[in-house]
Amino acid sequence: MRPCRSARRSRLAGRFLPRRALLPALFFSVLAVPVQAADLLTIARDALDNNAELASSRAQTGGVEAGRDVERADLLPQLSATGNVAHNRQYESQSVGGAGVTGQGGSQDDDYNSVSLGLEATQALFDARNRREVEQAEREIDQQHYRLAATEQQVLIDVSTAYFEILRAHEILEARLAQERAIGRQLEQAREQFDVGLIAITEVEEAKAAFDQARAERIAAESDLQVRFEALERLTGERYASIDALGDEMPIAPPTPNERDAWVELAIENNPLVLASLAGVEVSRSGVDIARAGQLPTLNAFANYQYADSDSDGLSGHDSNSQVGVRLNVPLYTGGRTSASVRQNTYLLESSQYDFEAQRRDTIQQVRSRYTQVSNDVSTVEARAQAIVSNQSALDATRAGYEVGTRNIVDVLNAEQNLYNAIADHASARYDYVINRLTLRQQAGTLDESALQEVNAWLDGDTVSFTLPEEGGAHDAALEIGEPPTPQ
Repeated sequence: MRPCRSARRSRLAGRFLPRRALLPALFFSVLAVPVQAADLLTIARDALDNNAELASSRAQTGGVEAGRDVERADLLPQLSATGNVAHNRQYESQSVGGAGVTGQGGSQDDDYNSVSLGLEATQALFDARNRREVEQAEREIDQQHYRLAATEQQVLIDVSTAYFEILRAHEILEARLAQERAIGRQLEQAREQFDVGLIAITEVEEAKAAFDQARAERIAAESDLQVRFEALERLTGERYASIDALGDEMPIAPPTPNERDAWVELAIENNPLVLASLAGVEVSRSGVDIARAGQLPTLNAFANYQYADSDSDGLSGHDSNSQVGVRLNVPLYTGGRTSASVRQNTYLLESSQYDFEAQRRDTIQQVRSRYTQVSNDVSTVEARAQAIVSNQSALDATRAGYEVGTRNIVDVLNAEQNLYNAIADHASARYDYVINRLTLRQQAGTLDESALQEVNAWLDGDTVSFTLPEEGGAHDAALEIGEPPTPQ
């Protein structure tokens, strides 16, 4: 498969002449996956459906919601039934009148069966502890919903980062391949010139060392691209043969609103981790209320019915009785358990308040840092683009000096390496801007599908495949180093 990236920033690297490329190699030639270009939004939706961490968080949310029903059950009517069926054997030996005298009923043995049934219904009329346990369960649900939102946003930023890291690795690989081809051509020319006695062996060795370095950098870039594709697969559970590339004309602008304090306010109001920590304070406060409720009485209404029957000798019919009433329970002394529980939960409340403050401070720091990074990225991208132009001019001047004998091949090699480094740095700066922009949205608690749609619109029709770039890459530099100097 050939990536459609032949026009990548050709305006920045003018005068680059594509030549014969080295043979490309497939990373996974053994994998027969269908070609399906996926964009950022498609992959993000795959992650929301298939990400394991997010699925776990959703299951936890369901469990916490069920916990509220568990606590609420204690406030609803309770109905229980009991039954007992038994075989009884009775031995009885009694004396009547004195020792050795046995009356008519003085000794009776009896075998009989008995049945008893009971039914009881209770309803809590006043139980402060149970009611506050329900309130705590509801606050735990709020906290878990915020945690789920935080997990969803983390999945979105992880997928976005993995996506653009693939594109970063691909563009860097394009630059390293072009660099290797260019220096490889210079090495060939240097050997030809040495064979005819135009240059010394030292220049050949210098070119060989530069080529080996370029080859090592290309191999590292290939490995990095493979690793980046696999990282995306872990997040989504899907394997993608190709993904859409970032367009050259994407807007590079400061964040909106263009005020750091405005982003901080957004984060305090919307960041799900901050809101989850604040909900955690309320959960802990409910714990204190529950502990204090242990000092209060409980009042329950009850009704029961009892039925008993047996076939014992001398008995006939059955017994039954019923009751309706209220039951009051007043705790007088519990061994100090209640007061100790109040102290324990008070400390937990204090701890949760410090946790909230720590999360708030961390979020503010993260928002300020990301805002500064995005603002600086705007200038950095522009500066990196200009650096390509400057390094291209420097390379042209160095080649001209080499032709007239004022520069040597080492100067040309260094100039070319600087150019390709500038190209790679410019690619990195663009992706730093995109990733930092999305991370700023995450820290502010506003990263959602609409935010990804905005970035997704920056993708163009080109694709990046799970292969190495082929001949004709966008960063193929001029492979000619100029005419060698004429010996005097």
